[in-house]
Amino acid sequence: MQANISMIRVENEVESKMYVTMRVDRQLFGIEVRNVRDVLRQQKITPIPLAPPEIAGSLNLRGRIVTVIDLRKRLQLGEKTTPGENTFVVIEQKGELYSLMIDSVSEVLTIPSAEIEKTPANLGLTWKDIATGIHKLPDELIVLVDVQALLRL
Repeated sequence: MQANISMIRVENEVESKMYVTMRVDRQLFGIEVRNVRDVLRQQKITPIPLAPPEIAGSLNLRGRIVTVIDLRKRLQLGEKTTPGENTFVVIEQKGELYSLMIDSVSEVLTIPSAEIEKTPANLGLTWKDIATGIHKLPDELIVLVDVQALLRL
């Protein structure tokens, strides 16, 4: 009888994921917490000659060279119009560190998988290529981002 009770509990648990939410321009997006290694304030960026436009340069993070990706350029958003420092979210992919240059980090949200909707057909092509889905908040949408797709330059 005890085994049956355990099985019922497992069936009733809701699968969910935790996302770090960030803002670039007016758009809110999220990446899974498991992909985030660090969040940094303004950093000195060293330009990389002949790099693609979305590569802002590199930075030194505790002795490791980290490639900085300007998400405004990567997502084909306009130049930053409001003054202020950038924020950097460091992610790791296949042993390499990358830093996403964004406007700000918001909060960590736990989102039940059942509340994640498919990527809308009318989402811009650039966003559609990197989105795994969307989540509706009371007053805006969060575009949930696939880190591997985001790093394909």
